[in-house]
Amino acid sequence: MAQDTEGSGRQVIARAAAVLKALENQRQGLSLSQIAKAADLPRTTVHRIVAALEAQQMVISGVGAIRLGPALVRLAASAHTDIVAIARPYVESLGRRTRETVDVCVYRGLHAISVDQYPSDQELRVVSAVGTAFPIHCTAHGKMLLSALDDEVIRRTLSAPLERRTANTIDGIEPLIQQVNLARQQGWAIDEQEHALGVCGIGIYLNSGLAEHYAISLAVPALRFHEQRESLKAALLQCKAEIEAVIGG
Repeated sequence: MAQDTEGSGRQVIARAAAVLKALENQRQGLSLSQIAKAADLPRTTVHRIVAALEAQQMVISGVGAIRLGPALVRLAASAHTDIVAIARPYVESLGRRTRETVDVCVYRGLHAISVDQYPSDQELRVVSAVGTAFPIHCTAHGKMLLSALDDEVIRRTLSAPLERRTANTIDGIEPLIQQVNLARQQGWAIDEQEHALGVCGIGIYLNSGLAEHYAISLAVPALRFHEQRESLKAALLQCKAEIEAVIGG
């Protein structure tokens, strides 16, 4: 009997999850019939689930359409801190393995905002304060955050000419999009003294499963970057895999 109850409970949760996933990215909402089709569930079942979810503010019903509700927005906001906390042990491990500064950043329009950092312990190192707003177009983590967006969204978000920080900074939208496309294909991006002279970086996109976009990067003095690039890339990709295995990204 206990096993039957447990199995039934899992089924209810799975069906509720299917309904919520059907509503993901549906800003205008869906009808009950559309949700039933997307979730592959009977309409009567969807009706019961939607009523239960609405009572908890996880969905809201409008005129002929059902959308995700404010309770999920609050949960998503709290997940921002959770992602940083979950990633922290792996960020520290990456920092210890490479002895370079690790930055965790979140996407905010024209900038990648640092939300966590593990500083290098070497005498010559690159360190910025948590909360620093990095230009998104000329940093490794910024390019990886852009790689999560459509090219047209990038064109609408950024306006040419882009701010030149150094002689290496890309100041055209289309050349930048070419680099972003390359980053999408290979899974990592670099900054070769584009943001600051003497500073290089390599970054990856973190698949968190959330609406927020996160990236992790290594900030490295140019004097060490080129000879260590492949080992740094391998360590960074390992860190990405470890975190995503935990969060299910």
